[in-house]
Amino acid sequence: MEIAAFISRKRLIVLGILFSLFLFAILFNYARHMLSPQDDDSTPRISVERGSILDRNGKILAVQTTLYNIAITRTAVTDKATCANLLSPVTNMGESEILARLNETEGDFFYLKKKISESEKTAIADTIKQGRLKGIRLEPVMSRTYPENQLASHIIGFLGDDGSGLSGVEYSFQDILSPPADGTKSVPGYNVMLTIDGNIQYELEKIARDTMTSTQAEAVMMIAADSRTGEILAYISEPSANLNQYGQGPEEARVDMPALYAYEPGSVFKIFSIASLLDLGVVKDSDIFFCDGVYTFTTARGETINIKCLDKHGWVTPREIIKYSCNDGTSQIAEKADSAIFEGKLRNFGFGSKTGIELPGETTGIFSSSDTWSLRSKPTIAIGQELSVSALQMVEAATALANGGKTVKLTILSKIYTKDGLPVYTHQRKELAQVIRSDTASTMLSYMQTTSESGTGTRASVGDVPMAVKTGTAQMLNKEKNGYSSTDFISSCIGIFPANDPQVILYIAIIKPVGETYGGRIAAPVISTAANAIIDELGLGRAKATSVRHTGIIPIEQNRPVEIGTVMPDLTGLSKRMLTDLLARTDITVIIEGDGYVASQNPLPGTAIEQGMTIELHLQ
Repeated sequence: MEIAAFISRKRLIVLGILFSLFLFAILFNYARHMLSPQDDDSTPRISVERGSILDRNGKILAVQTTLYNIAITRTAVTDKATCANLLSPVTNMGESEILARLNETEGDFFYLKKKISESEKTAIADTIKQGRLKGIRLEPVMSRTYPENQLASHIIGFLGDDGSGLSGVEYSFQDILSPPADGTKSVPGYNVMLTIDGNIQYELEKIARDTMTSTQAEAVMMIAADSRTGEILAYISEPSANLNQYGQGPEEARVDMPALYAYEPGSVFKIFSIASLLDLGVVKDSDIFFCDGVYTFTTARGETINIKCLDKHGWVTPREIIKYSCNDGTSQIAEKADSAIFEGKLRNFGFGSKTGIELPGETTGIFSSSDTWSLRSKPTIAIGQELSVSALQMVEAATALANGGKTVKLTILSKIYTKDGLPVYTHQRKELAQVIRSDTASTMLSYMQTTSESGTGTRASVGDVPMAVKTGTAQMLNKEKNGYSSTDFISSCIGIFPANDPQVILYIAIIKPVGETYGGRIAAPVISTAANAIIDELGLGRAKATSVRHTGIIPIEQNRPVEIGTVMPDLTGLSKRMLTDLLARTDITVIIEGDGYVASQNPLPGTAIEQGMTIELHLQ
């Protein structure tokens, strides 16, 4: 009775009213939050400022920028027709397309468009603030701009939608460019300076694309490296993709071939085989061998093996074996060596191992143990078959010839420094192993110089700078028929120059050229063209250097303050003093961070300037 008296009808009514008011308050606040304009659409909150990627001269190759995603909650859009009408002109999407997305029933939240431009963002933000768009939010996302488009694209790599690197340096230096947040504290990313010389990279990329066109090749790889430090000056893999439109490019344009592609090197490999055999003492410079056009031997099972030569060279010395690229002579010398010792010598050059370059997914190639070699393996490997290599391995192995027999580790990393310019890391030359004696390395360079002057590599010569050259033509494997293809080849050439004072190693491989396939005819001329470009860019001495007269007076244009009109100009490289007049503008807001010269800007050049816009300039 006491309980029944307590739970009276009057008390139940009061309790019900209070509960209803509480529930109404919750629903009202929820609806107001969902339908009200968002205030954070124009002030991006990025926890970590990602560092920039630059070439060795300070040219910016990748820089952080802020883009926006259009996020929509369907149930919060009060007037879908008006919403589609307002969004269509500023998103370059049709009204019907937008309406269709708004009327979909699968899920309440969706992204109408990702990574919109600054001008699109400004137009939409203004409309949202005027209260004309409900349920629309601009979501700031960290993104990347690649000012040089496809230049060195395979080294630079690409940034995904989540702000993490997907390939190249963007991937392998993820935690350096964008350090993980330390609790609630954001840590600015470090800047990464590559060893790549943007000017040399640009010239060699043009040459590689021209080579692809003229030879109708499937792909072209080219690497130029400083032979003394191991620093890679140019790294070409064609076809390549524009990093600002990475997702739209073909799949083959995203493959980093110098690091990932393993192939039989062909006759270029003879420089390492003969150098090893000379160093082992199984052959001397004065020894002679007779080439009758084919090296023939019979196995224990009575099987006859033939290794054909390009010609009948007659009596040849080791120098002439390299000069004429003689398979017969190379095979005869290789048979004189112990298999295990020969294998060990080649492994010391780096074959069968990764170079450790600062790029993801590098191949080790294929180099089987001598325990598994057949009777034909030793002479076949000596001429560059029955093993596979990467272009990086070929260049790193060649550093031994240029450095008195010592291999030098390849690198694409020059420096790492903070946002304020303080150095964190500077590359230092790293010697790997004394592979051959110094006199052996000098002898092989001499052989290769003879090849450029009167052998298969004459078309690689530049005339006034001594070149050490070796060419190669390798049949590609026919996987369907378990043998070698009669139509598919890899044409290659390596050049080391100046031959008397090695400074640069230049290597090219042309994959599946159509028509002419001999390396001496299609790859060697490319080495000549590329070497000339490098020599001029680096200012290497030429025997017939052009003499130019000059008055000694250089006119310097007077610096003028920067003016911003209706379109955002490119301000990179300008000093802080030239920007100060912009701070007086009342129609736009200009934020200048740092000292020195403009390294990056937001918005990008070409963006339309609108009243009230904020312009951010980062100086270094």
